[in-house]
Amino acid sequence: MTSRAKLVMFVATAAMALGFVYLHWLGRGVSNQSASRPEEQARAQLTEAALLAGSRGTHPVKLYFPSEEDGNLIEEARLIAWSDSDADRIRYVLLALIEGSRAGRTRPLPASTDVRAVFLAPDGTAYLDFSNSALGLFAPGIGSEKLAVYSVVDSLAANIPAVKHVRFLIQGQEVETLNGHVDMTAAFSPDPSLSPEAP
Repeated sequence: MTSRAKLVMFVATAAMALGFVYLHWLGRGVSNQSASRPEEQARAQLTEAALLAGSRGTHPVKLYFPSEEDGNLIEEARLIAWSDSDADRIRYVLLALIEGSRAGRTRPLPASTDVRAVFLAPDGTAYLDFSNSALGLFAPGIGSEKLAVYSVVDSLAANIPAVKHVRFLIQGQEVETLNGHVDMTAAFSPDPSLSPEAP
């Protein structure tokens, strides 16, 4: 066998080996992606259980979830963990929204969202500091992003009277938008017109 033939055989063998390694790596990536959603949901449920253990029992709340078909927010009643502290109550409502609708409606925030910090100012402005995972995972369009924002704002204001306005932060910083549409540089006030079926 000539040296050229040996070289060609070596290159072909190396290419096949690299191909097998790549396919193995690709297969692991796909399986990890398919497992991520159940893991995120399980994490949200574990977090809810931990918060419930440190709470003062449960409390009925009204949560507002986006309805993409109608362009509205739909009210959903639920019992969630509760506390004497308004900051803790804000966290509990946010966690319930992150867990998602139990009636199959759109989730306003990704299941992987972490609430880094919550602060309620004396003027009634709730500052919500989210992780980067809250960015860019919404259905495309200004309508979807607006519903996601007001799902949070209206749910907080409906259940915590001290909350008058809401400001959104990502990693402790103000952001211009969540997904390129709604202006996030100012505080949001509740918009009852988005949930016309609410009493």
